[in-house]
Formats: sequence, C-alpha cells, structure tokens
Amino acid sequence: MQIAHVNDDASIEALAAFVRSHPRLFVLTGAGCSTESGIPDYRDAQGDWKRPAPVTFQAFMGDEAVRRRYWARSLVGWRTMGQARPGPAHVALAALETAGRLSVVLTQNVDGLHDAAGSRAVIDLHGRIDTVRCMACEARSPRAALQAELLRRNPAWAALDARAAPDGDADLEGLDFSSFDVPACPHCGGLFKPDVVFFGENVPRERVDAARAALAASDAMLVVGSSLMVYSGFRFAQAASDAGLPLAALNVGRTRADALYALKIERPIGPAMTALVAMLDGSQARAA
Repeated sequence: MQIAHVNDDASIEALAAFVRSHPRLFVLTGAGCSTESGIPDYRDAQGDWKRPAPVTFQAFMGDEAVRRRYWARSLVGWRTMGQARPGPAHVALAALETAGRLSVVLTQNVDGLHDAAGSRAVIDLHGRIDTVRCMACEARSPRAALQAELLRRNPAWAALDARAAPDGDADLEGLDFSSFDVPACPHCGGLFKPDVVFFGENVPRERVDAARAALAASDAMLVVGSSLMVYSGFRFAQAASDAGLPLAALNVGRTRADALYALKIERPIGPAMTALVAMLDGSQARAA
C-alpha cells in the first residue's frame, strides 16, 4: 500500500492521478465528510469508539424507556443535525459529479448533506435522519414536523443543552426520561423511528443491490472519511478488491480496509478534497 502522509505535498497529485485514471469512480463516504459541518464522528484515529455505541434496533423496538430516552436526546441533538450545512468535502464531491469524474456516492452518513450540496447520484446506505418512519403502517413524515410536536408536548426540555452526538441525538445524562411524551403515528397509532438503519438492523436489500450494481459498473473505488469499521460499508471495499478494482482512501487514521488500498492519503478531508478539485480543474483548463 502506498501511503501519502499529512505533510506530503505530492499526495493531492497522487489522488488526482487516481481520479483521472478511473473516470467511473465509485465513492464511499463516512462521518469524516461531515465533521466540518459540525456533526461529530463516531471513532478516533485508531477506529475505536469515542463514546458509547448508539442505541440498537432491538433495544429501541423492545423497550419504551429506551425510546423515551432516545427521543428526549434527539429533541436536543436535532438542533445540530437539522441546521447542518454542506461542508467542503460535500461541495467537492458534488463538483466531481458535475465534472463527470465519479459515477455514484454511496454514503454511510444519514445527514443528507451530499444531496444538499448538489450531488444527485447518491445512495443513502443507512437512510436519512430527516425522515421519520412509522414501524406499523410505514408512513413517512418529516423529522422537522416531529420536532415541533416533541417541543409542544415537552416544553421544559427545550431549554436543555448538551453535546451533539453523531447519530442525531445528544449526550443528555442523569435525567429522568420517564415522563417524556412521545407521540404515536396519527394514522395508525404505531411507534415512530428515525428512517435510518440502527445498529443490529439490516440495510434494506434494495439499497445493497443498487450499490453492488453501481460498483460493478465502476472501474475503481475511493473511500472518503470512513474507517469502514462497520461491515455494511467494509463489504463494498472487500467486493471491489475481490473484483480486482483499484482502491484508494482519503482518511485520517486506521481503517478496516488498510490492506486493500493501492493509495491511502492521510490528510484533513475538506481541505484535501477542495485541493483535489482545484488541481483537476486546473489540469483540465491547461488541456483545453
């Protein structure tokens, strides 16, 4: 594996050469793309958890107390997630798509910021936090509308503040959540869940199939801002390697796929992606 380190000025040139050589680029993104938008990431440079693991699907579905705690924390955390705007990495990837330099973005993030930045060929592998799903009747509704209802029912919680967590909630601890009032689905009385894939829950088959089809039509894979410690993302790096596709990564720290990369660049994500687009645009202008 070729590793271009943080202070290596040639690293962006190496990444630009990789992009130029593989115009049908399959890009997988993770939390490192969104940290500059104010959304915390899950893991440190070694790929280990920075905080307790998020709630599991089984705990959320099986325990009303867990759901009350989740939605109380989400009421506070939604301020960060709901107000987040695309950062440099999102803008750069949208520019690469516009320039015809990538075929698809498969994102593990649930924040919707690739879409907000203008990317259109996006597969939201783990769903979208800005949508709420009824687990009984499957009705979808905007998370912003649920936020208004949660605030109406629980006005005393509006004044609370806490550090935002990467999965759309906040680190509220030591509080009594037992009286927190969570609305039921107005259509059928079912329980609400964010329309995202929780830990312990399967990624919908149609998304996996769409991502595999996109990978099969690509000629290389680029990982941007992901440690790939979660198997749902890592399996695509493994599939690319098994298919003989070259892999590159832009990520600070260890990843699960380090043994698979032809090129790994360890630089801050936003500045590196911005520099990449500028270099590619410059070379295109000189060629013209």
